[in-house]
Amino acid sequence: MKLSSVIIAKNEEKNIRRCIESQDACIDEIIVLVDDSSIDDTFEIASSYHSVITKKVKWAGYSQTKKHGVSLASNNWMLWIDADEAVSPELCEELKEFKKSIPSFTAYSIPRKAYFLGKWIRHCGWYPGRVVRLFNKNEVNFNDNSVHEQLKVQGITGKLSHDLEHFTDPDIHHYFEKYNNYTSLAAVELYNNGKKFSVLDILLRPVVIFLKMYIIRAGFLDGLHGFILSVFSASYVFTKYCKLWEYERQNK
Repeated sequence: MKLSSVIIAKNEEKNIRRCIESQDACIDEIIVLVDDSSIDDTFEIASSYHSVITKKVKWAGYSQTKKHGVSLASNNWMLWIDADEAVSPELCEELKEFKKSIPSFTAYSIPRKAYFLGKWIRHCGWYPGRVVRLFNKNEVNFNDNSVHEQLKVQGITGKLSHDLEHFTDPDIHHYFEKYNNYTSLAAVELYNNGKKFSVLDILLRPVVIFLKMYIIRAGFLDGLHGFILSVFSASYVFTKYCKLWEYERQNK
């Protein structure tokens, strides 16, 4: 059995080389779709690897762009990986063994650890942070979520044991660059799903998120990083629902 992977990327010149090279020993076909509005050297770097299929594409949203990438793959089994992620050496060896097996499931989840502001986060509900990333494209596909897209899996999902590494936010500036776009997409998705704004959404939800991450899920064990992450996450929820309120007013 052979494996293909699909990566979508925009302005990822700092990450794309690590992502590609981490897969070199275990993935047979790597597909990189670069947003045509990207202004850095992401496309040139990915194209420099002759074994990588690299294409510039017009952005169609996270799910639709990934569906397009899957459609280009010549193998049935796919690994979905983001440009700021990497296959750990241990996961690479596990994927080599997987290729020798007869899969028992149509999709598999992978534990993911996040590198936030220079530290691996082990608590806050972020680890092991399992994500469904390995799948049979003939049986599984992406949903249509605007943000935080997921795979639609029928039945039980299998589990791999070793980590996918997520280099999520190298600094605070980078975090807030994503923040504005993601909160806007999330607010529009809430609106399209029929969610109505309530003042309780901005009074209670951020507090609940902070307490859940920092206290219940032991974010305090991650030190100052855990505190900052919990506060930022509460702020994310606050902003998302404020934008829902704004969007409702604009569309009345």
